Amino acid sequence: MMQCPPPPFRETVGRTLRVAGAQGAGERRARGQLCSPQRRHRLQKETAGAGNRRDPGVCGRTILPRMVSHSELRKLFCSADAVCFDVDSTVIREEGIDELAKFCGVEDAVSEMTRRAMGGAVPFKAALTERLALIQPSREQVQRLIAEHPPHLTPGIRELVSRLQERNVQVFLISGGFRSIVEHVASKLNIPSTNVFANRLKFYFNGEYAGFDEMQPTAESGGKGKVIKLLKEKFHFKKIIMIGDGATDMEACPPADVFIGFGGNVIRQQVKDNAEWYITDFVELLGELEE
Repeated sequence: MMQCPPPPFRETVGRTLRVAGAQGAGERRARGQLCSPQRRHRLQKETAGAGNRRDPGVCGRTILPRMVSHSELRKLFCSADAVCFDVDSTVIREEGIDELAKFCGVEDAVSEMTRRAMGGAVPFKAALTERLALIQPSREQVQRLIAEHPPHLTPGIRELVSRLQERNVQVFLISGGFRSIVEHVASKLNIPSTNVFANRLKFYFNGEYAGFDEMQPTAESGGKGKVIKLLKEKFHFKKIIMIGDGATDMEACPPADVFIGFGGNVIRQQVKDNAEWYITDFVELLGELEE
């Protein structure tokens, strides 16, 4: 069982990585996008002149005048101590909460809430609370969902995780989804349950829904960044990569040293426009490790 992180731990100062479009189209990969034209234009404007500036459109993060090239990003990915993956619509093809809603007969209303939450339009905890209040899943329903409709792994993820583990890179799953489902996914990828960070559903003694553990860092916006800070503090990782499809994944960088947006299952425009590195197939990252 995952323990809640300790009271405020020391923050680890890391570099904020940003990619400008100066590398040109020649450095874009066939399946990936390093920087959108909109983002490149904004970065060029905001990094002009002396001093650092703030980017209000991307979680208020500081942009350093120095840009990071594609080759530097590749080196950082290939030399990372740890890689953290989002789960829903990244490691697996589905959104776990939407599948649970479908199983419980309230799919349409919950799917729209998920879309807004993943796009960053609604605070994550508020969206999670509203969706679960509609679903009201029992312990039995969660167990039946996993048994009868197990999540499908995204093509290439099994090979990518295996290759990272062969290189002695620690792999973590950090999800705003539910621990019971995420642990099932982790077992399929040979990822230990101690490397899983996700939300815990609570049930009454008779198995009826009783809420969720709101003390988990993954239950709120910014929670994935808190987990990554904890990992850096606990294990002294020098370089951590965060890979995911949603706004909550993107805002985890920093403290993650690189964010790689993933659009292989669903494309979230805000993430595509603002990710340092954007891919739609895990084969691209496998290729980087094999070069």
